[in-house]
Amino acid sequence: MKALKPLVMSGREVLPVVEGGKGIAVSNGESSGAWAAAGGIGTFSGVNADSFDEEGCLVDQVYHGKTRRERHEELIAYGIAGGVTQARIAHEVSGGQGRIHMNVLWEMGGAEDILNGVLDGAKGLIHGVTCGAGMPYKVAEIAVRHGIAYYPIVSSARAFRALWKRAYHRFPEHLGGVVYEDPWRAGGHNGLSNSEDPEIPEDPFPRVLALRQMMNSFGLDRTPIVMAGGVWFLREWEEWLDNPDLGPVAFQFGTRPLLTQESPITEAWKRKLLTLKPGDVILNKFSPTGFYSSAVRNSFLEELQARSARQVAYSPHPVGEHTAEFPVGPRGRPVYLTEHDRRMAFAWTEAGFTTAMKTPDGTLIFVTPAKADQIVTDQIECMGCLSACMFSNWAQNEEGTTGKKADPRSFCIQKTLRSISHGGDPDNQLMFAGHNAYRFAEDPFYANGFIPTVRQLVERIATGD
Repeated sequence: MKALKPLVMSGREVLPVVEGGKGIAVSNGESSGAWAAAGGIGTFSGVNADSFDEEGCLVDQVYHGKTRRERHEELIAYGIAGGVTQARIAHEVSGGQGRIHMNVLWEMGGAEDILNGVLDGAKGLIHGVTCGAGMPYKVAEIAVRHGIAYYPIVSSARAFRALWKRAYHRFPEHLGGVVYEDPWRAGGHNGLSNSEDPEIPEDPFPRVLALRQMMNSFGLDRTPIVMAGGVWFLREWEEWLDNPDLGPVAFQFGTRPLLTQESPITEAWKRKLLTLKPGDVILNKFSPTGFYSSAVRNSFLEELQARSARQVAYSPHPVGEHTAEFPVGPRGRPVYLTEHDRRMAFAWTEAGFTTAMKTPDGTLIFVTPAKADQIVTDQIECMGCLSACMFSNWAQNEEGTTGKKADPRSFCIQKTLRSISHGGDPDNQLMFAGHNAYRFAEDPFYANGFIPTVRQLVERIATGD
């Protein structure tokens, strides 16, 4: 493979390998600092990051507010404290090598307040901010105000064009790079548009080439593109290196850093990664964000799939074929189904799924009473971790609501991601991963359960493997 040539990113020459930022304590100061110490760009997550008390004990994020708005303010305070903590750890671990970036999701609750708060509290320790999950128009202005580089995450040239035209054209000097995240192959939330088929992955090369051509038209021919999603062996991307049509390119690794000694995920999670097979990571649309996301098929996802499968359309009044009366709720108030759907509904109730819950789309889903209680409790305890949540109907606006019914087909993403990153069973929680995660089991580097240090991984990546 061609030798990797350093790139100047965020003000320093670094290896063109970037640690992908993974939310809620999955990429932290230890992992990102180690990646930077190895000469690359380490990225800690600014999404609900962990903080510690004076004795070095993990601060348990307990919410005392009686309202969602009050709990939302607590979440912002936790987020700022955690982000500053992880930035300090990353800086110390890096030993001044490489670069440290912070990753935020624009659609997370309190994104602007948390980003500003962390950058104020960790002055000089963070060199760049990556931001996706939405259209982060304001991230450039925030980054410039704090004297750092910004790296928007996009999935198409069209998305970058919109960002550039509306906001980024005013701050070209601080645009450190553009992260192209493959919407079919990357782990976590994906930026598939309505015009793209989730079942038919597209070749990333022409899409990235279109992005480069768009950037060149704006005078950004020397601004790096960071390829993210689906990257495992760099030798498989050799045609991208020193390619005059693509210009400067770096590569982001999100899934491979999960399986390192510095990775904070649990041993059970690491062992699970070593057992995955092709097809075990699936693209789904259960996330309360409304985005597609890629996660490991496990009991958690299978329950969501089964929940949505037990679903029928209803009408509050007899209309058309919806004339079959069906009792709903503790008072048995009637709704109207088709005769076929009523038979299915009775079959589900006989199987123990006796609680019918209404969705925003005029349908009923059938769950056990225990699952219904859990869903309602999670909705009530919402702390506003998203700017708009389909599951709880919280929204970060004056009204504090999306204006729609809460959707019982989804889940509290804050609850499950904090659980899996703090000891929860990876089979029973949302387990984000890229679609190449099955390669852990096939890659000889991980033979006999070998788990490398971050430095060993970066050195291995640099060889092409």
